[in-house]
Amino acid sequence: MATDSARPGIVTIGECMIELSGQGDGWKMGFAGDTLNTLWALHALCPDRSATYVSAFGDDPFSRDQIAFFGRHGIGIGASPVIAGARPGLYAITLTGAERAFTYWRADAAAKQLASDPTALAKNLENQSLVYFSGITLAILEGAARDGLLAAVAAARSAGSLIAFDPNYRPRLWQSKDEAQAAIARALELTDIALPTFPDEQALYGDATPETTARRIGEQVKEVVVKNGEQPALVHAGGQAQSVAAIHVAEPVDTTGAGDSFNGGYLAARLAGHTPGEAARRAHKVAAAVVQVRGALAPFEVLREAFRA
Repeated sequence: MATDSARPGIVTIGECMIELSGQGDGWKMGFAGDTLNTLWALHALCPDRSATYVSAFGDDPFSRDQIAFFGRHGIGIGASPVIAGARPGLYAITLTGAERAFTYWRADAAAKQLASDPTALAKNLENQSLVYFSGITLAILEGAARDGLLAAVAAARSAGSLIAFDPNYRPRLWQSKDEAQAAIARALELTDIALPTFPDEQALYGDATPETTARRIGEQVKEVVVKNGEQPALVHAGGQAQSVAAIHVAEPVDTTGAGDSFNGGYLAARLAGHTPGEAARRAHKVAAAVVQVRGALAPFEVLREAFRA
């Protein structure tokens, strides 16, 4: 995949939350969310491209801290709305060994209004190399807002942007499986690269194997990468399927954000011109590096070193 210097930007769309992670007898506060985690890796690995996180923010101190945190790391928010009286969602991570569980407080999160200004949303997606969003992005939006988001993504694709999408199914965010399937199907119609996770697809569609997932999504999307934790990733592109082994980490520290970082590594490699198989190999290395640090956002140099290896 050749790079396009006329379209230097990378945009991801979604919800950034306050992250509380257990640290001994206390808690550490940070910022994370599936689409931010992916942008973080993309920005680390594509430093020559502008990085924009498209969402909606409140005017409270935590929202201001979010935006300042992005800015310190070279990530902008474009024309994302800042809404008076709104505030970000919050989640807490509890760990059993390296495996994590999440508790969420997000019912009135500002990000639910990310499509409230269609003109601003369209402007954010103009002239971008890559636009990335997820099933969580879809799930937090009401029907009309979801329609507006998909219309903006469709326009960006028509204008030449590459569209990547991770279905990232989270049952608690949806009213029903039928609603989730219908929304995800609409998103896949606009997608150039799909990055599903097999257990999610198994839960939503009853897929028996990753091959089943790849074939089903491959009917709509030309390039599909099915992630499966420590099992090989299945790359389905150009009419061919390829299994790419994961990297085994003997003593992982924290698996938070591993799949999102895989997505960032894969997309960065594709933007750099690597083949799908090589992109998956590098993405596995990035994910393996992430599970060896606490939290979803690994230091940029950790990500770069893994990607180069």
